[in-house]
Amino acid sequence: MSLKQAANMPSKSLRAMVLDFDGVVLESNQIKAEAFRRLFSDYPEHGDAIVKLHLAHGGMSRFEKFRIIYRDFLKKPLGDDEMERLNRALGNLVDGQLMVCPFVRGAEEFLKTMAPRYPLFIASGTPQEELRGQMKRRGIAGYFKAIYGSPRKKAQILKDLMAEFSLTPGEVLFIGDAIDDYHGAVEAGTPFIARVPKGKNSPFPSEGVLMTVQDLADLTRCWDAPTKTS
Repeated sequence: MSLKQAANMPSKSLRAMVLDFDGVVLESNQIKAEAFRRLFSDYPEHGDAIVKLHLAHGGMSRFEKFRIIYRDFLKKPLGDDEMERLNRALGNLVDGQLMVCPFVRGAEEFLKTMAPRYPLFIASGTPQEELRGQMKRRGIAGYFKAIYGSPRKKAQILKDLMAEFSLTPGEVLFIGDAIDDYHGAVEAGTPFIARVPKGKNSPFPSEGVLMTVQDLADLTRCWDAPTKTS
């Protein structure tokens, strides 16, 4: 990331930061992708497609993914009882692994540095109460003003958050790693920073992305660059 990119940071108007969780705070995307494969292990012919769906839409609610899997892959109806069974089963598959999953590089330092400076929020596709419990057990819930998850989509979370805390779109920065995060930011009108791990292809268009970083250590290094070069 260049200093020219860093100079585009809305630091003077910024009043709050919103982070996605999986792939931004924890390196948990692959864990959840493989959990989806295991959840649908009775349909091995669809395993790769299901993993691809999850990785391509990391910011999407698991409930929406279940609907897509049943509609497009399994060609079966999906009732409320089965939806809830899948939700519980997936939560059980990932819960223990998330307790030992590594942080995204620089994430802990980023939270410690930024939490005293800005209100921090989480906007995730994980079910809200499940997410709050996981973050509490990981010892990081205290960094955040509020933690939001599904069933609300990212754009709705951002809009509701801004209404609740009297924020305007230009005052809120959203940091995400999935195309669904980007679309949520565009719909809500907030600036967006994209996390694209080293060696991975970016799924994001250039328009509407304030900056692309490899991880939160990368973002922290450049955060104060405009001040140092002014």
